[in-house]
Formats: sequence, C-alpha cells, structure tokens
Amino acid sequence: MLESIAMINGDFVDVNDPVVTMEDRGYQFGDGVYEVTHVYNGRCFALQWHIDRLFRSLRELAIPGIYTPEEIVEFHQALLDKSGFKEGGIYLQITRGTAPRTHHFPEQVVPCLTMTMRPGDRTQGELMRDKGAKIITVPDIRWLRCDIKSLNLLGNVLGKQKAKEAGAYEAVQVRDNGTVTEGTSSNFYLVKDDVLWTHPTNNLILNGVTRRILMEKIAPSLGLHVVEKTFTMDFVKKTDEAFLTSTSMEIMPVVSIDREAVGDGTPGQVTRKIQAAYQALIQEECYR
Repeated sequence: MLESIAMINGDFVDVNDPVVTMEDRGYQFGDGVYEVTHVYNGRCFALQWHIDRLFRSLRELAIPGIYTPEEIVEFHQALLDKSGFKEGGIYLQITRGTAPRTHHFPEQVVPCLTMTMRPGDRTQGELMRDKGAKIITVPDIRWLRCDIKSLNLLGNVLGKQKAKEAGAYEAVQVRDNGTVTEGTSSNFYLVKDDVLWTHPTNNLILNGVTRRILMEKIAPSLGLHVVEKTFTMDFVKKTDEAFLTSTSMEIMPVVSIDREAVGDGTPGQVTRKIQAAYQALIQEECYR
C-alpha cells in the first residue's frame, strides 16, 4: 500500500516530486489557505463544512476560486479511490499562484491547488481521548486574522514546539490583555456549573469545523447552554472541565493546565457526553 498519495491541480503526482516552483506565493509569502478533512471508513467526514470554510478563506484573501465546490468534492473522492485508504486525512491547500516576487497581488496569476492523503491510525488518539491531555499556556503572538485558515502558521508552530518541549499535548494561547483564545491547532472550551464557555467567533480565533458541529448540532441536542464570551486564566483555574476540539483531535478532554489539575484531574462528565455525541455523528455519516 502507498505511504501517501498526492495531487496538483487535479492530476496525480508522486508526493516526493518537486512540483511547487520557486516563485509560488505560498512558498514565498504564505499567500494561501488550507483545509484538513478526516477520513473514516473510506469516507470524508463533514467535507461540505470544510469546503464552505475553504471558500470563505479564499474570499477573505481575494484568491480566485478556479475550482467549484463540486470539483473539490471530486478531487477528494479521486484520492480516496486511488489510495484505497480507509482511515487517514486529506490535506488541501490553494495558493495565489506563481508570479515574479512582489508584495502586492500580481495580475493574471493562476491559483495552485495541491492535495495529499495519508493513512492514519486512530488508536493513539483514542487512548489520549480516554485518559485526557495535559496542556500548557503560551503568549498568543499571531496576526489579527486568525479567522482565516491561512498558511501563515509560524506563531502556531512556535507555540506547539513549546508544548512539545514541556511534554504537553497542546498549548493554549493567551493575548497580551489576558484573554484566552484557542489552542495552536484546536479550539478551547470550559465547563463551569454545566455551562459551556468558549471564545466568541471573531477575528481572534478560527471557527473550527468541529467547533461548528459542537455549537450547531451537539450542544442543542444535549441541551447544553453555551456562552461565547472572553475569559482569562483566573476563570480557567475555577473551571470544572476543559476540552479541545479539532478535526484530528476530535473531542479531547484536558486534565491539567500548566501542571495544575482541571477539576478532579480526570475527563469530566459533560465532556464525555460531547465525545459520545460526536462519535455518533461520525457513525451516522461514515459507517452507514
């Protein structure tokens, strides 16, 4: 079986081929956007949600959408068909394209679409989701348009590296004014007195697909009251439960922050209910 499979502008290529040119604006400026879709049982989960966000990101950066949403779906299916992978992830990115290096938008440039699919094993993630994750906090040094899923991830990379060096699973970011925003590759939530708290949907966080599923489907189905309001670490220290969400993490309980236990130091009951509801949605969409 192939280790991974790749595509550029709809054509299959070897994943190790040098297909990106020197003057691609994604390479030189981070001038592009991306999405990651999880594959379960040979099917993409929540693909339309990812495509909707992809086109929003393209609009925000004024990158022409040269492929239709239907074509994007077809490319995903082509990768699935050719690879035969049942579990894994599909990474997609679109850059503004190739042009002589200049900061302003070049004229008549054609965007470049690249996609890769890699197999995955859920075993390790399931073990972590069962016992819960230890995380740390780091300064949020990112730009002010975190709502765009752009290729500009250096702030996230530095935060994730600090988490790795600290032996932590993830780093949650804190702005200069003390506001807790989100993880370096996840959204962040608290549960206090059975009420769910999370940062408002604005330019300081990415409105994750898993976040949207939680807010629009799971929370209403469970009768959970949700408060979208900023909070600081003082409030975090008083919380009963905490958890993270992302496409790859799914629903990840947090059991300690900066070496201090959250609640009793085990995944909370509300988090467990949300995990179960999320797994039910995966079963409904990908296994029936």
